[in-house]
Amino acid sequence: MTVTTHHTFCRICHASCPMEVDVDGTRVVAVRGVMDDPLFEGYTCIKGRQYPDQMASPDRLLRPLRRRPDGTFEETTSAEAFDEIAAELRRIIDTYGPRAVASYTGTGGYQNSVAVPMARAFHQGLDSPSFYTSVTIDQPAKSTAPFRVGIWEAGYHNFSDADVSLAIGYNPMVSSYGPVGGLQGTNPFVVMRRKKAEGMKLIVVDPRRTELASFADIHLQIRPGEDPTLLAGLLHVILREDLHDHEFCEQWVADLDELRAAVEPYDPAYVAERCDIAAADLEAAARMFAAGPRGTAGTGTGPNMAPHPSLTEHLTIVLNTICGRVNREGDRLESGWFLYPETPKRAQVIAPRPPATGAPSRLRGLRAYRGEMPTTALAEEILTPGEGRVRALIVSGGNPVVAWPDQALTLRAMQDLELLVVIDHRMSATAEHAHYVVPCTLSLERADVPHLMDRWFRAPYTNYTEAVLPKAGDVSNEWEVFWELARRLGSPIPLPGGEVPMDAKPSDDDIIDLAYAGSRMPLDEVRAKQRQVHPELAMVVQPADPECTARFTVAPADLMAELAEVRTERTGADVLLGSADGEYPFRLVSRRLKYALNSLGPEYPKLAEKGTTNSAYMHPDDVAELGITDGAIIEIRSPRAALWGVVESAPDVRRGVISMAHSWGGSSLTDEKVRDIGAPTNRLSVTDEGYDPVTGMVVQSAIPVRVSVVEPAPGEREEVPA
Repeated sequence: MTVTTHHTFCRICHASCPMEVDVDGTRVVAVRGVMDDPLFEGYTCIKGRQYPDQMASPDRLLRPLRRRPDGTFEETTSAEAFDEIAAELRRIIDTYGPRAVASYTGTGGYQNSVAVPMARAFHQGLDSPSFYTSVTIDQPAKSTAPFRVGIWEAGYHNFSDADVSLAIGYNPMVSSYGPVGGLQGTNPFVVMRRKKAEGMKLIVVDPRRTELASFADIHLQIRPGEDPTLLAGLLHVILREDLHDHEFCEQWVADLDELRAAVEPYDPAYVAERCDIAAADLEAAARMFAAGPRGTAGTGTGPNMAPHPSLTEHLTIVLNTICGRVNREGDRLESGWFLYPETPKRAQVIAPRPPATGAPSRLRGLRAYRGEMPTTALAEEILTPGEGRVRALIVSGGNPVVAWPDQALTLRAMQDLELLVVIDHRMSATAEHAHYVVPCTLSLERADVPHLMDRWFRAPYTNYTEAVLPKAGDVSNEWEVFWELARRLGSPIPLPGGEVPMDAKPSDDDIIDLAYAGSRMPLDEVRAKQRQVHPELAMVVQPADPECTARFTVAPADLMAELAEVRTERTGADVLLGSADGEYPFRLVSRRLKYALNSLGPEYPKLAEKGTTNSAYMHPDDVAELGITDGAIIEIRSPRAALWGVVESAPDVRRGVISMAHSWGGSSLTDEKVRDIGAPTNRLSVTDEGYDPVTGMVVQSAIPVRVSVVEPAPGEREEVPA
């Protein structure tokens, strides 16, 4: 056996952990972290260590598939598939117009640095606004809320030098966290222990005692869906006790008095009762955060998928803003931003502006924001007759059937399309409905850069990987699919570095160069400086433009009106989904799992040992009250639909809560296979009630549900109540 060792980085999840991969011929035989890496120090997550199983999976697709008239699939070649797909796209464009062609890039596509840029550019070339991604499913308010408040050009405080951190509904110990000064997935346990040893204070807001919460000085284990109530309470205490940054607010905040009036009704006694926490803990958390002096608050998918997500994100930004938690002149930024153009980072405000001014959706008055249409409306864009109706959909690295809200509606949409193309390495629940399935390269078969983490690393760090293995079979990089189709359609693909050549197929590196042209560090240098930290190249905040007069708007009228509405609700989830008092006493919340990234993971043998279902985690007292034990199957019913879940006791979950991971299950609307494949929590959501008026986001966490027993656990003897 001749084994060669290659350096790469993980692209199964967002953290981009550097890895050493041992290869025997074309077979991956071992994976491990890079012990001398200056940032990760040998750390890798469990998902990334499954490369040997992923590359050798017997279920991996190696040839394109075409649906026969009887619904079965047959193998074809990529050339034939692209010819036929392009011909169908041409027919659809000529019949309905370019808007009828849509694409959706899911989480898997985001693990490839050129998948999203190429899909976006493909739509620009077609003049089709129908570009959708998973960003508008789980955390769209992160894209829109800053525009409502105003953007501090130099950003908010880093985590590395934070004195306090407020984590609202995220858990970086199992899922790498994104922007706004939180703990990253770069060796998170070690980094957190170091920060705690240095004296950093940690406040965690979560209905679960998560791995992160185990480090907390204060854990506010609130009722699900009450994040805006809690944040308004924190702001109330800080403003009542004059703990905010007076000098900063006087210079940069336009409407502090209006904010003070809006949060006045959220006194500690009311907030404590509403959130079911101690008023003393709320006040202690407010004082601890305000004391700082450095550190930020940030949110994750939990509150962003719950009721009032834009309001929650807004109040979090406001909390950072009135406490002056911004990078000032002379401060050094944590991340390098090496893959993006050098832009000013001045200590000043970019004036507020409307967040959604793009192409109009045909549903609910929604519009595109930051160049993306709202995915929560896409199923209806497919099903609703009329001009602009979507007739073709290309899915890149996503699984809409188990990810988009309202599974029944999504299934109808998939079956209604005239052309559904799925780019994936496996036969997913969505691929089962496709007209064509185009198998994609896996990450070890392509060159790449850490495009997401480049903006979020906790140090100015560079990395790059070339392909470790040749392509296995007739598979295509995601960018190749869009290139092949555009070439056949005679459509350009404009990237920042210019139009992609169509006369000869470019390489992965050619596309990377075009997608990240004008990068702060030349890409040849990025390739040469793998696994390096560059403290000397940290971006330094520049002084404000003397002519800058922009100020933050912390109390826009529409959001303050929404905050007033929250004050009158029993709970946000009840009112938004129309349930009566006590009819749906539990709240189902989303969670992340160490061994799965949405719908990817449990198909690999070592991860399957961790479980092949997204268990319904419940407090032991709730389980006992149902008269069952672990392993029992329960029905979980929302006001719209129901699913089955396999019960697992979890003392870290507060009573009245069911904690389940999303994006599991299959394309069936029944769950007889729940023990084997789990069940999709998206089935319980609706798209046309309780939606955010700007982003279209719907309630996908803190969902009101009721519970009944379907069958006892295997071997359970005691009689189960009906």
